[in-house]
Amino acid sequence: MKKLILTAALLAGMAGLAGHAVAEKADSYQKTVINYGTLDADDVKQVYTFTGDVTLTRGTLSMKADKAVVTYTPDGYQLATLTGGARKVSFRQKRDGEGDQWMEGEAERMEYDEKAELVKLYSKAKIRRLEGKKPSDEVEGEFISYDSRKEYFSVRNTDAGTNKPGAGRGTMVIQPKRTEPAPASTPAAGK
Repeated sequence: MKKLILTAALLAGMAGLAGHAVAEKADSYQKTVINYGTLDADDVKQVYTFTGDVTLTRGTLSMKADKAVVTYTPDGYQLATLTGGARKVSFRQKRDGEGDQWMEGEAERMEYDEKAELVKLYSKAKIRRLEGKKPSDEVEGEFISYDSRKEYFSVRNTDAGTNKPGAGRGTMVIQPKRTEPAPASTPAAGK
């Protein structure tokens, strides 16, 4: 019974964990479902370790990792670290707004700070905006930090989150926003 109560409390408490990766606001009110192979829970230290093909789903958000470690701060906020092991960590979530807009990303490691509403992607990080299944924009680098409150992200060339001369370069692909070509210009009258 205690294990069932612990799992229910953890699921309720993780409500903020997944809801801010570029969150659809409605996801904040959805339950979190976590599928995993094993769970090690330390109630004294407030550390919960999920391993074995971990999937966190909350509304439209889905996060996948080989391992997820969730800790609680003294004021009740979650800090989560997701690692991939043999595969990259990934997330996918519907964006607010009209149409079928999504955000998805991947990296070797992902950290989430609920209180700051900050997502950090480490090592071979990539984030894509999608309209339906069609990519609209994409950015990649060794480190990407996303502040969901400000809808602001930064990319750095080392997986420590810093820039180092000669350490590498990032790439950003911006798709055209227009759907039709620009009209041909007409010659000025009298020429």
